[in-house]
Amino acid sequence: YKFKIKASGCPNDCVAAIARADLSIIGTWRGPIGVDQEAVSAYAEAGLDVRADVVDRCPSTCMCWDGRRLEIDNGACARCMHCINAMPKALRPGPERGACILIGGKAPIVSGAMLSAVLVPFMTLEPPYTELKALIARILEVWGDEGKNRERVGEFIQRVGLGNFLEAIGVEPVPEMVRHPREN
Repeated sequence: YKFKIKASGCPNDCVAAIARADLSIIGTWRGPIGVDQEAVSAYAEAGLDVRADVVDRCPSTCMCWDGRRLEIDNGACARCMHCINAMPKALRPGPERGACILIGGKAPIVSGAMLSAVLVPFMTLEPPYTELKALIARILEVWGDEGKNRERVGEFIQRVGLGNFLEAIGVEPVPEMVRHPREN
């Protein structure tokens, strides 16, 4: 039917690729957030309430501010970019850069939007992008063979199940693919 691909350079996702594309490529990083403690102190001295405006607004509560040092539990970080946006001179993304690949989004006018789900949490992207091209080729092959007429890839995944889709395209399931944990 149709297959849109959108790319965002960072997790801020200013182009809303997660909501508007069948396959979203969103820039991200791996590794610890770089912290310049002197610059954090400079922000605090300039009037930024580090605890209220940065630490308390962290969705994963992975930060701690004792009035002098900012500590980050990088294992719990959700890479939401809030802290980096609030203090760009003091914090920077980790050293290993890549992309998060998401699948299944669409934004129709009549019915509600479907947001993309994580397919590959981290992929190093370097020219000639053979790994990404191979993944897209496998997705298009499975969807093209098994999809119904006028069925988007996200609807196809809902119909056949994420587990069956992942098996068909040869991607191992990872915890980041879970949208919401079971409640029972």
